[in-house]
Amino acid sequence: MVDNKYFAIDAHCHVYPDKIAQKAADATDRFYDVHGFGDGTIGMLMREGKKAGIDRFVVQSVATTPRQVSSINNFIADSVNKSGGILTGLGTLHPDSDDQERDVLEIISLGLHGVKLHPDIQNFKIDDYRCLKIYELCEKHRLPILMHTGDSRYDNSNPNRLVPVLEIYTDLIVVGAHFGGWSIWEEASKKLHGIKNLYVDCSSSFAWLPDNEKVKEIIYRYGTDRVMFGTDYPMWSPYTEIERFMSLNLSEEDNRKILSENAVRIYGIEE
Repeated sequence: MVDNKYFAIDAHCHVYPDKIAQKAADATDRFYDVHGFGDGTIGMLMREGKKAGIDRFVVQSVATTPRQVSSINNFIADSVNKSGGILTGLGTLHPDSDDQERDVLEIISLGLHGVKLHPDIQNFKIDDYRCLKIYELCEKHRLPILMHTGDSRYDNSNPNRLVPVLEIYTDLIVVGAHFGGWSIWEEASKKLHGIKNLYVDCSSSFAWLPDNEKVKEIIYRYGTDRVMFGTDYPMWSPYTEIERFMSLNLSEEDNRKILSENAVRIYGIEE
């Protein structure tokens, strides 16, 4: 527990099979031009997370081709089953799959708690027609989507692409990673706050936002009942991300919401 006081969930972690983990982590580092903290293995995540006082982790990976979907989902499910309740898994889908319903039903059968999509890495626009079946099925089966959102370099995942989907699929829960807009945090929060089916996480944001006052401004704009803590492991150290979050000096109630209660509610995590 964080400070022996708060039950904590890291709601945004990327993990990979040990044999390819470092290679996958390096590829993400190149995409964002950063030098990441971790090697992408589950072992390192759990060791470093424990040091930081984190109790549970939401883990996922991204399929860059349709043929990767099933193998990734089975890897995530197997990792969850071996974790003794420490991990909660999200599945992956790909817009070019020839059978989205099959893929969604497999996610459900594996006991995964949602779906991760990354428009920039998977090379699609959020409002692309190829994705509509995904949204329809996730809405129907009540699978929340953790969506990478925001990138000033591209026009795949910015608010202009996300808002129309949220307005059409009003019962679809979307978690906008990186405060709803990586590299466009302020713009995104002003355009996305107040949308009833949108939540956000704070992953991969602290390193770029100028100070704690700006972070708190964005959190309060969305509302503390709509923000989740996340590290984006292996990109950032769980310890330093928790340390930065706790330095915000939010109220005990808001800390509980962001560190665990919101993720428990959205992802169906058992404490």
